[in-house]
Amino acid sequence: MYLLHSILIIELERAMAKKARKKVDGRKNAKPWSTADKRELKAYSRARTPVSAISKAMKRTVGALRQQATKLGLSLGHRR
Repeated sequence: MYLLHSILIIELERAMAKKARKKVDGRKNAKPWSTADKRELKAYSRARTPVSAISKAMKRTVGALRQQATKLGLSLGHRR
């Protein structure tokens, strides 16, 4: 009985550890960027849309948008 209980606890801990490892870039709530998301960001950049409007439309933070734009070589925040 004790052995079975120990095995169940070990399996539960392993399952919990696997769930904890499924983070994107080490952050809990980060949503991965799909190809469609990147295309949409490029279109907003070409249209010179304000970052706050893009943030609301794509449901991402301004910081996340700026970081991805930098990675893609895009410019955002045309209203300066």
